[in-house]
Amino acid sequence: MRHRLLGELSREKVLVSPSVLASDFSCLGEEVKRVESGGCDMLHLDIMDGHFVPNLTFGPGVVSSLRKGTGLLFDTHLMLTNPLSYVKAFAEAGSDLITFHVESEDDPREVVDAIRGQGCSVGISVKPGTSAKVLEQYIELVDMVLVMTVEPGFGGQSFMAEMIPKVAEIAAMFREKNPRGLIEVDGGIDARTAPEIIRAGAGVLVAGTAVFRAKEGAAEAIRVLHSYSELLPAR
Repeated sequence: MRHRLLGELSREKVLVSPSVLASDFSCLGEEVKRVESGGCDMLHLDIMDGHFVPNLTFGPGVVSSLRKGTGLLFDTHLMLTNPLSYVKAFAEAGSDLITFHVESEDDPREVVDAIRGQGCSVGISVKPGTSAKVLEQYIELVDMVLVMTVEPGFGGQSFMAEMIPKVAEIAAMFREKNPRGLIEVDGGIDARTAPEIIRAGAGVLVAGTAVFRAKEGAAEAIRVLHSYSELLPAR
């Protein structure tokens, strides 16, 4: 399987990655088509094991089923205690960008190598309480850092504005050591919270409730988020 790589997507605009956690699971395939036709850039898949975070979602089987119906880049977020054990399964199911947590129990370098070995792009994530400084030793190894702007586990939470300085700090690390790296933010992202976090350096927005449950429709919600591309710092 040839995976779509993060580097193939445009760096000239904000990338929107709707989280299926906020979709209607009774018609998941149709929901994916709805946001794809609405112009999203990626599809965010939250994988939770009930141990690393206090919630369970779905596994590789669901990812494989979704893969049959779309060519979107699958942005897979492993909220797992032992991500190393699942990298191969999710890659074979169709995940393209695999993000794991620095707080997990596995050696981050081993997880990075495993993801690269599957031909996928690599992301590393930090919870709100984790300092950006722990990422310094890995910043050159990854394609993306995912900053959680809520405590991971459940959708629909309120954005934590105190994460904005963390995004700015990570953006500075990328500028110095890995200029192609992207910052993704996840949690409470919508048309109101997006501008400031983009100005701080975020280039990828995970938006669940704000897209899938938008009163104005998914396409309009995505269009508004894309309209903030003019706020991206100069590269």
